Amino acid sequence: MEALFVSYGLEWANLLVRWLHLITGIAWIGASFYFVWLDNSIRPPKPGSDLAKKGVSGELWAVHGGGFYNPQKYLVAPAELPEELHWFKWEAYATWISGFAMLFIVYYFNASAMMVDKSIADLSGLQAVGVGLGTLAFGWIVYDLLCKSPLGKRDGLLGLVMFLFIVAVAYVLTHLLSGRAAYIHVGGMIGTIMVGNVLMVIIPGQRKLVEAMKEGKSPDPIYGKRGKQRSVHNNYFTLPVLFIMISNHYAMTYTHAYSWLVLAAIMAAGVLIRHFFNLRHAGKVSIGFPIAGCVLLLGVAIAIAPKPLPRIAPAPAPVASADAAGVTANTSATVPVAAAASGVDFARVQEVITQRCAGCHSAQPTQAGFATAPAGMLLQTPELIRQHAAKVYQRAVQTRDMPLANMTHMTDEERALIGAWFEAGAK
Repeated sequence: MEALFVSYGLEWANLLVRWLHLITGIAWIGASFYFVWLDNSIRPPKPGSDLAKKGVSGELWAVHGGGFYNPQKYLVAPAELPEELHWFKWEAYATWISGFAMLFIVYYFNASAMMVDKSIADLSGLQAVGVGLGTLAFGWIVYDLLCKSPLGKRDGLLGLVMFLFIVAVAYVLTHLLSGRAAYIHVGGMIGTIMVGNVLMVIIPGQRKLVEAMKEGKSPDPIYGKRGKQRSVHNNYFTLPVLFIMISNHYAMTYTHAYSWLVLAAIMAAGVLIRHFFNLRHAGKVSIGFPIAGCVLLLGVAIAIAPKPLPRIAPAPAPVASADAAGVTANTSATVPVAAAASGVDFARVQEVITQRCAGCHSAQPTQAGFATAPAGMLLQTPELIRQHAAKVYQRAVQTRDMPLANMTHMTDEERALIGAWFEAGAK
């Protein structure tokens, strides 16, 4: 009972923290999208106008929610510091904190099942956690050093180098951790870079501007330039991170033999599509970018499409023949594969699923770390097995990501048996 309630408590913690992560993520990414749109959409005031004399570099008019808005941007700072300033930081901090909490709840508390795949690397759960935590820190250090190097003055080249660095990290992680854990830690690394930009560069720079104004000094524009650069980087990181957040639902991506390359292509597509919108907000329509992004996604979909599976070798079947005396005898002959498949014994299929899958997929899971059946899928009875036949076939045979990290040691022969049973109609 104690173990059950620990698992049940973790399930609720997972639910509530995931909900919080989603809410704060929407707030942070929404603010990022809005301010990049705002920055690209403002237009400079007329020369000699009151706004120009006040130091306003751009403004726009907008209507929303029944009211009119007139945001204005100062290139460095206004002449006088306003009494009240709104800071955008807690959305980023809360998103990262809740995401980090989810890493512990979902992955680190059950690392042996969620992060370790012995067919990839023979790591202990603790070693896998070390790889994950090290990745988060390593990513921020490399990125920050690159931005502070001479490369940081060349945005296009810096973006390319960072993309290649992230792909390299993805390659290494997919050769150390389970596919799902590798993907989520690439996302965690990018998210750490994003919150690091806010915590270590953007907010400190804004504080410097405010402090200078309070002291009656002229603010140094370098802080605004650095903050703008890091903010734009965060904007381009958003679509890849959002994909990784949902990728755990799509095993066809992270279980592929070249999952790191699949991730690289999908991330590149996200960056291209995001670039189109950023340009469009600035008044430039370059339709080639979203087309290239969609072509990349189509190429990935075609490349990772399931291949026809080898069928179970047919067993010899008795056929009637007559000897010289006219007596009918049974001899062995090979029957067509389809016929053999149609004769798959369901009792054997049920035995395999009960042994390999039902430890988690039951009303009261016996597998440690699970209080409820994953995705609510129960496989305790013949009726339930047939009801979920398509999903069992997809996850156990096509993507082969279940059982999780193959902790119950399902064999290739057992997967082939399930495949033959499903293709014969799942009777």
